[in-house]
Amino acid sequence: MILYIVRHAWAADRDELVYPDDGQRPLTREGQKRFAKLVKKLSPRGFAPQVIVTSPLVRCRETAELLAQGSPGKPEVIQRTELEPGSDLDGLLQWTNQQWGSCQEVAWVGHAPDVGQMAGLLLGAGEAAVDFAKGAIAAIAFDDRPTLGQGLLRWLVTAKVLGVK
Repeated sequence: MILYIVRHAWAADRDELVYPDDGQRPLTREGQKRFAKLVKKLSPRGFAPQVIVTSPLVRCRETAELLAQGSPGKPEVIQRTELEPGSDLDGLLQWTNQQWGSCQEVAWVGHAPDVGQMAGLLLGAGEAAVDFAKGAIAAIAFDDRPTLGQGLLRWLVTAKVLGVK
C-alpha cells in the first residue's frame, strides 16, 4: 500500500477576530492556486490516491478537495475526526487497514506537527518527526497494510522543490 501524508496548504493567518473558531480558517486564494499546481505536477508522475481522508477543519477539507480534483479518477473525500489536531494515529491505521483490498493508495490530509510525527512513527523513527512544509506531500510505501515502523519513504515533495510558485 502507498500512504500519502499531506499537510494542508497555505491558510489564512490566525486571527481570533476574523476566525473565532480556528477550525473555520480557510486556505488563501494563493494557497489554493499553488497547491492545485503542485497536484497537477504530481499526477502525471504516478500520484493517484484512490481515497482521500481529511481532518474536518476547513483548511484541510479544502486541501483534500483540491487533491481530489487534480487526481486521476477524482477520488472520494472522507472526513475523519482522527485527523483533527492531536491526531489519533491508531484510529487512522485501523480505518485505513479496513480499506485494504478495495484500495492500494490512500491519502491523509492533516495538520502540523501531527503529520510529521505520524510519518516518523510509520517510518520507525520513534520520537523523531519529519518536517512538513505547508502543502507538502510524502509517499510512504508498505509491503502490506500500513504498520508502525514498517514504512519506506518513497518521496517527500514541496511546492518549492517542484518549482511551483
